[in-house]
Amino acid sequence: MSLTSSPRVLKGGLVILAPGGASVRRVIPLQYNPDTLTRSYQVQGAGGDGAAERAQPFRLKGPAIESIRVEAEIDATDQLEFPDGNPVAIEAGIGPQLAALEALVNPSSDELLAHDALAAGGTLEIVPPEAPLVLFVWSRNRVVPVRVNEFSVTEEAFDPALNPVRARVSLGLRVMSTDDLGFRHRGGQLFVSHLRTREQLAQRLPGATLQALGLSNLP
Repeated sequence: MSLTSSPRVLKGGLVILAPGGASVRRVIPLQYNPDTLTRSYQVQGAGGDGAAERAQPFRLKGPAIESIRVEAEIDATDQLEFPDGNPVAIEAGIGPQLAALEALVNPSSDELLAHDALAAGGTLEIVPPEAPLVLFVWSRNRVVPVRVNEFSVTEEAFDPALNPVRARVSLGLRVMSTDDLGFRHRGGQLFVSHLRTREQLAQRLPGATLQALGLSNLP
């Protein structure tokens, strides 16, 4: 047995829960963690345009709208070198991984057929079924409910049967907050837990003085 001092690297990924978050349906780990992860925030200030906004410039009416972009690689090259231990990769390449991600942005075929049956039967108002709850996991300290807003794939290499064996994937995610899900929804509870974790992390920032900014006092 060989020993190593290298730390164990955790994988980021997505967890797919049943609608409402009752149970785990699928876990989709990223094969390789991306070198960068981009986050942006849109602040929700109180008031509207003009005088109403100026009257309450420092009030926040809700959590900021957070967007996350992840660029990831999926590669079956190493698996193809050992065909006996990787029959799925030999038969379908990375097709299953890509199909699992595609399922996040499409209703299922059963749902489409059920809607068609309702429409053919004369149902006037068809309510779309609730989608699964998707969690973006980036370590145990960052677990947030998200909606996949954008998904693109660039397939870069193929096996003799034209199955993709290497691809670059881009995921655009929008964090779902209590404004979207409410406080009783499982996703809303997870968002509050995430927000509390970030607040606790901010409290660990070492204190500083005005002198560190070149000021003896405020003007």
